[in-house]
Amino acid sequence: QVQLVESGGGLVQAGGSLRLSCAASGRTFSSYAIDWFRQAPGKEREFVAAISWSRGNTYYADSVKGRFTISRDNAKNTVYLQMNSLKPEDTAVYYCAADPAFFKTWGEASSVQFWGQGTQVTVSS
Repeated sequence: QVQLVESGGGLVQAGGSLRLSCAASGRTFSSYAIDWFRQAPGKEREFVAAISWSRGNTYYADSVKGRFTISRDNAKNTVYLQMNSLKPEDTAVYYCAADPAFFKTWGEASSVQFWGQGTQVTVSS
């Protein structure tokens, strides 16, 4: 049974930092990208960042480039999202996702095969 379990969300002031974790289990993800998406109230789910599980190549939405860093620890089967210089507009539920088609669809939520349950990030002004 595939599981993606996010942790690390919380409340932080603008300009602060948080690190999200996504612990993956249940299968081999070597042919996948692990993505982070986010969804704010009343808005569509949007792509944030992705990392190729095998090669470690990283990709970011323009809105987070230079502020967020995605990384992985293969030994722990865990992907991280380090979020710095947070802004109130970063407030959302953040989801971890296993995406077998990222290199064809480049961050389309419809290509995600497995989703985590989400973790809330709230940035106060």
